[in-house]
Amino acid sequence: MDYSIKLFINYILLLFTSSIFAQHQIGHYNITFQDPDRSNRDIETEVYYPATSAGNNTTVATGQFPVIVFGHGFVMAWDAYENLWEEFVPNGYIMVFPRTEGNLLSTDHQQFGWDLQFLVSKIQDEGNNISSPIYNAVANNTALMGHSMGGGASFLAADSLCVNGNNQLKTIIGLAPAESSSNGVSSISSATNITVPSVILSGSQDGVTPPIDHHIPMYDSLSSNCKTFISVSGGAHCYFANSNFNCDFGESTSSTGISITRSEQHSVTFDFINLWLDYSLKNDCDDFFTFQDSLNNSNRISHNQSCLQNPTASISENGGVLTCSITGIGYQWYLNNIIIPGANGINYTPTVSGNYTVEVNFSSGCPTLSSIYNFLLSSIFNNVNYNNKIHVYPNPTSNKITLNLYDLHDNITINIRAITGELVSTKKYNSIKKIHLEINEDPGIYIVEITNQVGNSVWLKVVKQ
Repeated sequence: MDYSIKLFINYILLLFTSSIFAQHQIGHYNITFQDPDRSNRDIETEVYYPATSAGNNTTVATGQFPVIVFGHGFVMAWDAYENLWEEFVPNGYIMVFPRTEGNLLSTDHQQFGWDLQFLVSKIQDEGNNISSPIYNAVANNTALMGHSMGGGASFLAADSLCVNGNNQLKTIIGLAPAESSSNGVSSISSATNITVPSVILSGSQDGVTPPIDHHIPMYDSLSSNCKTFISVSGGAHCYFANSNFNCDFGESTSSTGISITRSEQHSVTFDFINLWLDYSLKNDCDDFFTFQDSLNNSNRISHNQSCLQNPTASISENGGVLTCSITGIGYQWYLNNIIIPGANGINYTPTVSGNYTVEVNFSSGCPTLSSIYNFLLSSIFNNVNYNNKIHVYPNPTSNKITLNLYDLHDNITINIRAITGELVSTKKYNSIKKIHLEINEDPGIYIVEITNQVGNSVWLKVVKQ
């Protein structure tokens, strides 16, 4: 089936299943945290969470939910972003809104960045607090997201979190992020220390924070191994939020040529951010591929991206051992597209002929599947090169075996491997024709590999009962 057709079918199935299965209700509570590292600074916070019924302090839904810590725009209150929490919370996300730094005359961007940074870790404490409405419902995976000033402040927060090795932060998403250059800080400079996957959305007609001065330099400075810049065609600065007097007034004096509606910009934003959140916070790799397809085919945006793809994997064979060409943090081998139980190493020793593949996992990003390797068992489990003069007995065995080597007795190496390819033991011999060995591991199938001084090998299968 054509890949584009597969993506279309996956997208239709996503819409279909979303309409069938009920989404979560939205619970809410207000809490004031205190940061002991800043003289017990008060951080009043609004928390919206998946619930069994809508309302304040209602029962949290069953499960653990990723977190979005969100920074509001300059002189904009958290409630201007009701469009966001009404979209993301029913889909299984906790949204956290600090209400600090909303004053027109005394806004401190650095303090706001520190508030966002503090909440990334503090909300995990809420998940462990039995008296909290979200007790036992907070997943580790967290996104920093922000609009305008809050977008720039999220860069300041992500800078510190990345440098200090925080393991909650998985992605940063900027909605028309503003360069925070006051108080001796710079969001553009902070971007150089941000290594988590990143997405920036920008309205092409934004005159409040012109993309060429704000969004694009931030994107260019990011050190993420996967970063994406999305320009919403005809989009505005304030249209990422609901209508807000302060933001809309500022835009009316600076932006021109806006050619889409607020609801249309919301739709574009949700189409991309829902996919990105499910990929980066819920490890849904299908949504990553749909995200990539949408980037390349949507007529509502233009984009730029620098995203290191997983290396291409292939399989090589040496003496009957299959080896994956790339190093990952985990492996799964398949025979004729069926999982081989316990085959989870970089090497695998087949016992039957067939088409072999290996899936490689990485510390971040989606797994990659190797090309197919057709393996013929007869090519290794015989003594053709040695005129069938090598014998092993008894076979099956309880643990002891004897090898009669006949002519193959000068400077040889004998390796015993588990069926997964793992090396169990290795010994070297010289001028010997009969060898006694023990297999002290668990019952199963083992491979005895015998290699002479010029590199010729023979493999024998032994069954331990």
